[in-house]
Amino acid sequence: MQTLPTLFVSHGSPMHALDAGDAGRAWAAFAARWPKPRAVLIASAHWDTSVPMVSGAERLSTIHDFSGFPAPLYAQRYDAPGSPALAQRAVALLKDAGITAGIDGCRGIDHGAWVPLKFMYPGVDVPVVQLSVQTARGTAHHWQLGRALGALAHEGVLVVGSGHVTHNLRDWRPGGSGALDYATRFADWLAARIAAGDHRAVEDYRDTEADGARAHPTEEHLMPLFVAWGAAAPNAHAERFHKGIEGGALAMDAYAFNPA
Repeated sequence: MQTLPTLFVSHGSPMHALDAGDAGRAWAAFAARWPKPRAVLIASAHWDTSVPMVSGAERLSTIHDFSGFPAPLYAQRYDAPGSPALAQRAVALLKDAGITAGIDGCRGIDHGAWVPLKFMYPGVDVPVVQLSVQTARGTAHHWQLGRALGALAHEGVLVVGSGHVTHNLRDWRPGGSGALDYATRFADWLAARIAAGDHRAVEDYRDTEADGARAHPTEEHLMPLFVAWGAAAPNAHAERFHKGIEGGALAMDAYAFNPA
């Protein structure tokens, strides 16, 4: 079975479900480059728990975990098939690595997961298991989650992290506002560290990059990057296959960690 890359996407506003623009086209193009996976395990910034949890339902109902958006957005659905077997496999891998984890048999799929998957696999025909983040446990913990789950890439499972390269909604500007300098600086710093394979510098980004705290006033949207990067093969080639900044402050960069 072909080893798959691991993937990190900046999922954008829920409105991307209606029109994801260049980001959506990049997600779709990535999916077209690789064989369809037997399943997807996706860590979303929008499910935060005290210990790692995975969704274990046979089918994941669409969660509209937002408010105040136009009515057509709430008509969007991505009721993906689940995979209880993959949920059990993921929990076993985590426990083998000394990480306590559990299965939530009722959890659906939130917009951090279903928005990019809608463009990658529009047929809603790939089973999905969603993984929670534990923001309070920090960046190194999420790297270890990824390392524990790395075997899945050799088993036909696409491991995805869905968050944001920068995520400061207080700095968001409507329309075609230009990119704020700090968002560009942070995104380019992150790209350089990823290219160098320097995950430790990124784990300590609040100390090693002057714009880190402003780029992520809260940290949940960066945690999925460490899951995806950690799950990649040690010799994986990092590819920044999409870049751009929306609303001045939201970097939409996406990375594939391709097997050598």
